Amino acid sequence: MRNPSSPRFEVPPLVGSLLGRLPAWPGSVLFVTGLNLALARQLPTDVGAALEGKRLRIAVRDAGIAFDFSWQAGSFTARPRQQQPDLTIAASAADFIALARREQDPDTLFFSRRLVMEGDTELGLMVKNTIDALELPVFDPRQLRLPPPLELLGSLARAIRSR
Repeated sequence: MRNPSSPRFEVPPLVGSLLGRLPAWPGSVLFVTGLNLALARQLPTDVGAALEGKRLRIAVRDAGIAFDFSWQAGSFTARPRQQQPDLTIAASAADFIALARREQDPDTLFFSRRLVMEGDTELGLMVKNTIDALELPVFDPRQLRLPPPLELLGSLARAIRSR
């Protein structure tokens, strides 16, 4: 779980206010790109079938941002801002980071009201249980295969760092 001596990341209120004014679509596109790289291959077929067409939102409360997306035809797809998603999962940036690093348990955050799920409860439980069941490391950058132009940029960046 979380190391109490490590500093807790907090989005400053001014930054959160500015981020909240940005258009949602580009952030959702970047978010689903990361989800597809990290999770899409590991998603069980039955979970994909249950997620098909469901409208999901991840809201980072202190950053003032939200990412709307769905699962369609085998991958996550960005969606324009939706009036009423089927499921919204909301937490602070620090709590999402702690969840991704497996430093915090989602149940602990949920019962302490730091992680909030609104909408389809059954869908929320399925998402939580699926994330808990994923093998770590979920995202191994050494296995990342980028599209050719991005691969070239990655090679250049590695060459520059090695100097």
